[in-house]
Amino acid sequence: MIDHRPGVLSPQSPREPLGSTELSMPRDRVSLQKSNVCSRSYFVLVMVFVHVYIINVIALLLYVHYNNGPGDSSAVDGQDSANPSFSNSGAHPLPVNPDPGPDAMYLPRLEGIKVGHVQKVALVPNKVHELKTLSMKPLLFEISGFLSDEECRLLIHLAKLKGLQESQVMIPEGGDELAEQLEISQEEIFNVLDHNQDGQLQLQEVLTRSRVRGGIWLTPENVREIYAGLKADPDGNGMLSVQEFKKLNTNAFQQFLQQRGVEKSQLVRNSKHTWLYQGEGAHQVLRQLQQRVTRLTRLPPDIVENSEPLQVVHYQRGGHYHAHHDSGPVYPETVCYHTKLVANASTPFETSCRYITVLFYLNSVPGGGETTFPVADNRTYEELSLIQNDVDLLDTRKHCDKGNLRVKPSQGTALLWYNYLSDGKGWVGDLDEYSLHGGCVVTQGTKWVANNWINVDPDSRRQTRYQQLVSRLGGEETATERLEELYRGIHADQNQNFHTDQDLHQNLHTDKDLHQDLHTDQDLHQDL
Repeated sequence: MIDHRPGVLSPQSPREPLGSTELSMPRDRVSLQKSNVCSRSYFVLVMVFVHVYIINVIALLLYVHYNNGPGDSSAVDGQDSANPSFSNSGAHPLPVNPDPGPDAMYLPRLEGIKVGHVQKVALVPNKVHELKTLSMKPLLFEISGFLSDEECRLLIHLAKLKGLQESQVMIPEGGDELAEQLEISQEEIFNVLDHNQDGQLQLQEVLTRSRVRGGIWLTPENVREIYAGLKADPDGNGMLSVQEFKKLNTNAFQQFLQQRGVEKSQLVRNSKHTWLYQGEGAHQVLRQLQQRVTRLTRLPPDIVENSEPLQVVHYQRGGHYHAHHDSGPVYPETVCYHTKLVANASTPFETSCRYITVLFYLNSVPGGGETTFPVADNRTYEELSLIQNDVDLLDTRKHCDKGNLRVKPSQGTALLWYNYLSDGKGWVGDLDEYSLHGGCVVTQGTKWVANNWINVDPDSRRQTRYQQLVSRLGGEETATERLEELYRGIHADQNQNFHTDQDLHQNLHTDKDLHQDLHTDQDLHQDL
């Protein structure tokens, strides 16, 4: 920083008494000599300050460049921001990055500042949106009015036209086969489950490590019942030794409950869903929504466009989704679903690398249905502490009110959160364990939501190769074929199947078809 206080420049040296010789010298030469000395000092100091100032300016420009990313922020939902109606006072348009190229490996990240902080952003013409920070761990934002009521109703109608299917209809098996493939012994599995390494499996350790995303939701009561039914705990102390554990296979708990019969309320999630394609040729509202998300996240458009399609989910009364992470940790031997085609490796470990989740509430729910973040802004995260004294923070049917943060569904509101931390270099870091969240049970009415997941591989080189592959395929295949191939198996629910081109053409209606289908709804008809 430049110091403008008086006295910074070097003061002149105090005058010494002049002798007779000095007195006899011409005064103008003495003044000239002092002026030269003073001018050199002044010149040196000024040049130093000028260089410091230039360096500060360059540093500031670099910070702004890398924080916002280079790009043209003129287009908003397909319109020019030069329109005076878009110049909203106090709003800060979020610039959209153009195609960054294969060497530009940087992901802009929104700043939360602090809980309750509100930022004004311009995402659509003639409107200012407020971006409110709900938590710092995870970095979570709420945007009211992100969708209009008409857009919400249209998305619900498109989902109905496409057809919804059960989000979970089968119980995954094959744990023993996977263990054999990986050559993992029962003792090694026991050591993984034994979190505190005391040689005994406590109830909490069994619950937190035995729940699978597409399986039956185990409760403390279930575990005690299973112990008794399988005679797995002969001493009745509520814990399993390694010898007792060896008598069980990895699917024993799930198989026991299946034989007894499973209610929908006992599944990890109870809902129906469908997927809506947002790429070229999709309905205008779906395209505009994708562009709006791109502006909100400030990510390069090709990353957003090559991510998963829009998921629309319907929860009827009694519907729920127990607490979970949208993405999983990525280890050296793990590959992401969306980039596995370019991973050049074969591995049984795959996960959905969802860097950002954007959740939209398509209706207001009369009772229940909140989105809970059980450990938001907790001082620490300890997996075993999620279950204490039979209070299970992961259970959204029984203990949703015990979580740290709950967001009530309000039509048109959007939530955005990061599932991964930053690596400190502008790319994806470790999984943010605080992003644990779930859907509370719906007690009155129904609940409609939509999800946009932005897929980014923590391995930036794989992400680059993936985007180059998609770019090459763009000129050779249709968008539908590209999605069918690249996203086959990306979704965690095992019953997800992509439609063929013919099925998609039948289900993805054109604007003309929608006009015919929606003629009974005057508002939607006008919107189209």
